[in-house]
Amino acid sequence: MTEPETETNPAMFGVAPRTRKQMLTKCIWIVIWFLYLTGPIGDLAEGDLSPADEALGWAGLLAFIGLYFALLFRHMTHRPLPSGLVRAAVLGLVALAALLSWEIGPNWLVLFTFACVSVGVTQPFRISRWAIPALTATLVVIGFRYSQVQVYLFAYALPCLLSGFAMVGVQHMVRTMRELRAAREEVARLAANEERLRLARDLHDLLGHSLSLITLKSELAGRMLPGSPDAAAQQVADIERVGRQALVDVREAVTGYRRPRLAVELAGARAALRTAAITADIDPALEQEHRGLTADGEGALAWALREAVTNVVRHSGAERCELLLTEEWEADERRYLCLSVIDDGTGPKRGGHDGNGLSGLRERLALADGRLETGTAHRGRGFALRAYVPLGAAPLTGTAAHGTHSPATDHSPSGA
Repeated sequence: MTEPETETNPAMFGVAPRTRKQMLTKCIWIVIWFLYLTGPIGDLAEGDLSPADEALGWAGLLAFIGLYFALLFRHMTHRPLPSGLVRAAVLGLVALAALLSWEIGPNWLVLFTFACVSVGVTQPFRISRWAIPALTATLVVIGFRYSQVQVYLFAYALPCLLSGFAMVGVQHMVRTMRELRAAREEVARLAANEERLRLARDLHDLLGHSLSLITLKSELAGRMLPGSPDAAAQQVADIERVGRQALVDVREAVTGYRRPRLAVELAGARAALRTAAITADIDPALEQEHRGLTADGEGALAWALREAVTNVVRHSGAERCELLLTEEWEADERRYLCLSVIDDGTGPKRGGHDGNGLSGLRERLALADGRLETGTAHRGRGFALRAYVPLGAAPLTGTAAHGTHSPATDHSPSGA
């Protein structure tokens, strides 16, 4: 999913299920309504009905439940039936509700609530706005046949009316969520296109002048070569110098685009953990700037945060993840910034061998003069990853003392 669905949208409204868990969630939200069927089921279980009514009740109730569940499940899982078939199914539910409540007893009036829900879910508002009140009125008319429920007939009619229009509101919300999701994807696509255009524009600005100068000097060297080889050699040397400078400019531009930032990766980590329904405890220091942290060091920490959170989401089975950023001193009086990602999941794999991701992360940190430590979390359960990068001479601002350790601090994976 492209957005956090399991926390902000626990019922998965407007989202097609992708896993068995999500499919089960959809089914539960449909089955909850079946609690209203205690009255009809009670009539059948008591055995006071005639054999004909009992046979009609069981057959009609099973057909009603099967038709209702199939209709709503296919709609909620984005497997819609043809519109003509949907309307026929809704009319079938209405017919069964009217027949069973007319023939058997007042407890069966609750079937009109299910009929109204199916209308609100599957039909457009131009139909449901009059169909739901019409079904409620039909319930009232049939209910007046039974003197024992005339006094509290509103207890059947009001849930029928409100449930139907509640589903109309839910469907409007689902459509709005789909439109917002489509709009957000379009914004992301436009942002990516704008970034590509900006990169192309910057590369043009960087290379346009250099390539024009190289072309001009190449033509000039070609004309000088027969009569003035020394002057032509000087032009070739200038071409080499300009070419090398252009190469440096391009590398700096591309590096600037590719180097991840800690704040950006933190936003992505927060979204990934929320999507995986993992509670995130995030140190406020991660959202602050730190003097003395070089661009290479910040990039290495950002890669470490991305890799660690990815492993937590994919492999840990954790329920909680803690993200910390602290300043620590080594025995040689060097200061390091330590990023810690600690979860309460299954812990490190047996054998202790790093995967490709952690091996690549060690290499990235080594290039920034840092290091990586991994092991079991200090609680004895879960996995702990700590990435260290050195800090310059400038002290940290604001929260410099936050999480500061003495030079003798134990930095072993299990000593957090």
